[in-house]
Amino acid sequence: MLVLFETSAGYALFSVKNESKLADTDSIWKEFETADKANKLVKLQAFGKFQNTTEALSAATALLDNKVPKELKNFLKSEVLKKNLTDELAVADAKLGGVIKEKLGIACKHNDAINELMRGIRSQFSSLMSGLPEEELVAMQLGLSHSLSRYKLKFSPDKVDTMIVQAISLLDDLDKELNTYAMRIKEWYGWHFPEMGKVIIDNLAYAKTVRTITTRDKAATTDLSAILPEELEKEVKELAEISMGTEINEQDITNIIYLCDQVIALSEYRVQLFNYLKNRMQAIAPNLTVMVGELVGARLIAHAGSLMNLAKQPASTVQILGAEKALFRALKTKHDTPKYGLIYHASLIGQAAPKFKGKISRVLAAKTALSIRVDALGDKDSVDIATEARAKVEARLRQLEGKTRLSLNKPSVAATEEAEAAPSKKRSSSSDDGEKKSKKSKKSKKD
Repeated sequence: MLVLFETSAGYALFSVKNESKLADTDSIWKEFETADKANKLVKLQAFGKFQNTTEALSAATALLDNKVPKELKNFLKSEVLKKNLTDELAVADAKLGGVIKEKLGIACKHNDAINELMRGIRSQFSSLMSGLPEEELVAMQLGLSHSLSRYKLKFSPDKVDTMIVQAISLLDDLDKELNTYAMRIKEWYGWHFPEMGKVIIDNLAYAKTVRTITTRDKAATTDLSAILPEELEKEVKELAEISMGTEINEQDITNIIYLCDQVIALSEYRVQLFNYLKNRMQAIAPNLTVMVGELVGARLIAHAGSLMNLAKQPASTVQILGAEKALFRALKTKHDTPKYGLIYHASLIGQAAPKFKGKISRVLAAKTALSIRVDALGDKDSVDIATEARAKVEARLRQLEGKTRLSLNKPSVAATEEAEAAPSKKRSSSSDDGEKKSKKSKKSKKD
């Protein structure tokens, strides 16, 4: 059996001397404990060295895309096909093996035993490969890794929108953590000063107040003007004097203050993170930001995976993105499908009346889909398209609201037609009655 081993310096072709030792996957590593054992199991048949780093980078990028590089084709043709070798070729990637078999007709093999074999060859490669110093190989690995990372960053979602995905996910996690910590403070400190939780609603203000006054008996002499309005400060101090809470010791208040410090620090970081996300959205997806805002736009990108993936979606998908569970449940039970998903939280839909939210979400999704494509595929960073599209959505919203006002103030066309038709109905009914009476009189005369 032959083994194709890819390195940063080139392609190595090894032959396995004793294939029976590969039967037990768990014991293969023992054959590579020393260089002597490794040389007894595998032998270097050929080595195709890269001419420079550019050639190594092109080969590595082709392998990442499951393509056979030109250098690898030539190497396998000269070392396997021209020598009429019929042995199976062990490869590290099953997809690459399939492509090699399709392009060159060489039978390839990949399994767990081959993975262990590759791991063993890698550990003893410097001893198996004569003529290539280990220092030179390490330098080649470092250079290729830097070049490959630069290539990945260049083509990873075109504008590095992975930063937005990570930032919005972290922001959501921070909100959950802050809410949990704040509720814990209110429950914990509520045993000592329960009345304050009903007066101070804001979580950050509550944590800062607890951090400043510590115990309630110090509230009267503590200045809270930097945290609370004057009226609220006065009310807190009055409630502290008549509080029915229990006493707590110094160790308890110390731990509560530590938790307050966490809430204050996380709140400050959340503000900083939101500003960062806002700036990134303005730079990467300015048109999407104009249409739905920073948070909704970032959530749409995160849900799709990248800006490019989102740009490939039709407007109908953008409209219900985030409501997949409700959609499939509705399709399964044959009920009405949802009208909106994440886009529901956009300010334009929030301005619409409940009965118009479905219509506005459809219009907004259509315009948003166009804006996303401009951000993902356009060359210019202008927001003219999104500004114009938003104006059209706002005009549509005003038009819908105007129709309702018109129907409330003026009678509709149908109502007018009914009113006009009512007298004629009365006239026709009276004429019918007259005809009936005349028929009755004729019958009586005949009798």
